Amino acid sequence: MEQQLSGLIVKDQSGFFDVETEDGSIYTSRLRGRLMEEAKESDIAAIGDRVKIQILEDGTGAIEEVLPRETVLSRAMRTTGRRGVGQAEREQVIIANANQMFIVVAAAQPTPNFKLLDRMLVAGEASEIDDIIIVVNKIDLGIPAKLDKRLKDYARIGYPILYTSAVLPQGIDELRALLKDRISVFTGPSGVGKTSLLNLIQPGLGRAVKAISAFSQEGVHTTRDSALIKLEMGGYLADTPGMRGMKVWDIEPDELDDYFVEIAEHVAQCRFGDCSHTNEPGCAVLQAIKSGDISRHRYKNFVTLREELKDTYWVY
Repeated sequence: MEQQLSGLIVKDQSGFFDVETEDGSIYTSRLRGRLMEEAKESDIAAIGDRVKIQILEDGTGAIEEVLPRETVLSRAMRTTGRRGVGQAEREQVIIANANQMFIVVAAAQPTPNFKLLDRMLVAGEASEIDDIIIVVNKIDLGIPAKLDKRLKDYARIGYPILYTSAVLPQGIDELRALLKDRISVFTGPSGVGKTSLLNLIQPGLGRAVKAISAFSQEGVHTTRDSALIKLEMGGYLADTPGMRGMKVWDIEPDELDDYFVEIAEHVAQCRFGDCSHTNEPGCAVLQAIKSGDISRHRYKNFVTLREELKDTYWVY
């Protein structure tokens, strides 16, 4: 007689999912037919999803149900093959049900890409992940005054900043404490030193996630392997290696101000309900920029992203 169990998807590899059940057993599973049809439109199952599986006679599993997600970190991807056919883009779920998101930048080598950082923050806010932390790595190289000023802008609007170095080392104990017993996702561009940091958090951790996780670097949805690594101190971690871009998913231009947290605070005071915050009279956002409550570099990235979204949503 077939047995049904609850579990957590800890690995996604070319349509096969490793599901970890409450007793720690791992069952390689596939989606049932009806769920497989839904998966053509979006990633109906991804790492972090809580599922119900039927244990089959051969010891594998069949995913019968994907439980509702509490959070979902996604990005828009160009479609290929049969996935999302008829659409220019489809949703790629990076991780479901993450408790926290770490966005890693380097103090230098490479210079932080704030346009990418702001897009990642938008994606994090849209995902409804509880905690979003900016990790500034390689502080042994020094923090230029201009970078320090910009980082203070992010701290002022509520984003915790954690300063780390694999060389010194510094910030490693704080990272371990934050990771304990939670489902976390690490993201950031190539070269920021995530692998070295992870290896200090847990021996071999950086090498493990690098070996398992492989996202296309050109933004095309192809075969993807991704995994949650179980941490010795408790909890799970997912890595998204070398992300060059973050094309936000399912956010319309007029909704974007909700995901720039300091802009969202002023929207209700704008004279017009459909204010674009670019040139309207009585715009509280533009006034906040003049008074210094909103940083100009964040506002510039907001306008750039809004224009990009207008090109995506043709009704505008």
